[in-house]
Amino acid sequence: MKLRARNGIDLEKKGREVARLRSETIRRDFEVVDMDYETAIKSAELRSMYQIPMADSVMAVKAQIHGCPVVSDDSHFQKIEDLKTRWYSTP
Repeated sequence: MKLRARNGIDLEKKGREVARLRSETIRRDFEVVDMDYETAIKSAELRSMYQIPMADSVMAVKAQIHGCPVVSDDSHFQKIEDLKTRWYSTP
């Protein structure tokens, strides 16, 4: 089975190198924050309340804790109370 990222990169051929480059970009361009107990509990509550994926609930909670917006093209973020969102679309 071949895995494809949203941008169409064939991860089977470029998996390790692509993953390394992406993690370096994230580390360079973003502040990486730790997962903690408070986030885990609040994330579980959001998942239950809004029926959203775990990764999205973690991002939403971290954004709320840090007072920053979630930049996404997933409309389910917009229904979460007290969450700032910015719509992202690819050109």
